[in-house]
Amino acid sequence: MKKTSVRDFLLKYMMAMLLVLIIIAMSILRPEFLSGENLLNILRQISVNAILAFGMTFVIITGGIDLSVGSLLAVSGVFAAGLIKNGAGILPACAIGILAAGLLGFLNGLTISKLKVPPFVITLAMMTIGRGIAYVHTDGRPIVDLDESFLVLGRGKFLDVIPWPIIVMLLVMGIMALLLYKTKYGRYVYALGGNEEAARVSGIKINKIKTIVYTVNGLLAGLAGIVLASRINSGQPQAGVSYELDAIAAVVIGGTSLSGGVGSIHGTLLGALIIGVINNSLNLLGVNQYYQMIIKGLVIAFAVIVDVASTKKNK
Repeated sequence: MKKTSVRDFLLKYMMAMLLVLIIIAMSILRPEFLSGENLLNILRQISVNAILAFGMTFVIITGGIDLSVGSLLAVSGVFAAGLIKNGAGILPACAIGILAAGLLGFLNGLTISKLKVPPFVITLAMMTIGRGIAYVHTDGRPIVDLDESFLVLGRGKFLDVIPWPIIVMLLVMGIMALLLYKTKYGRYVYALGGNEEAARVSGIKINKIKTIVYTVNGLLAGLAGIVLASRINSGQPQAGVSYELDAIAAVVIGGTSLSGGVGSIHGTLLGALIIGVINNSLNLLGVNQYYQMIIKGLVIAFAVIVDVASTKKNK
């Protein structure tokens, strides 16, 4: 009995312990790692991925997947940048960019729920469609030199201390956590991922929940696109390439099960932090970027193995 409880503890807190170990090791190897400036830099760097991952958490809890968020991010960024460049107000431009990404997310959800197309297939198609839209809108060229007031979101600091991307990330986290943990909608999301047929029999409107989940995921991809465009001072049609993989990695590393029904927003933040801390640590240590890819891949593989072990244990 004791062995089982120890195993459960390790499976549950394995990734958190990994993060603590990395922080301890880096504080010894590179004392500057724990400087306030570097810690804020890590949080700023993970902000876009975390915003994407919070939406992806809902998708994966339902047992789905969304490979299109990187492209939706690009669509939002270039739409907003194009409007701002042509003299539109900052807020309307950002709203239109976010809504454009949300619309594409809505189409993902509608196709998955109504036409029963597998999420992997339709979101893979939308990944290409969205990227094409971004390139068509910009004619393949970045939209640069945007209004200075637009750059505040990506480069400015709240009270001249905390970067605004961190504030946005924490606000999104709070809202998504509230939705998942404290609302009927959140309970339905868990129920859908746990057993879709049982959820259907119990009266949950499966199609509606799926559509909302993918729409919200699209809206958050749009918000992430605005934050990124503001940070780099341009709308880049190639922005967000492979970002969907980092978002999925953060969700899985954070303990959300790929089989659905299990997951948390705070776990996803942990996953994003682990990825960010690893990237930052390897950069401080001067590790070649190609080796960084291998190391990050191994961490993701380890997280999936832990997920599989947890799933088998709970069966």
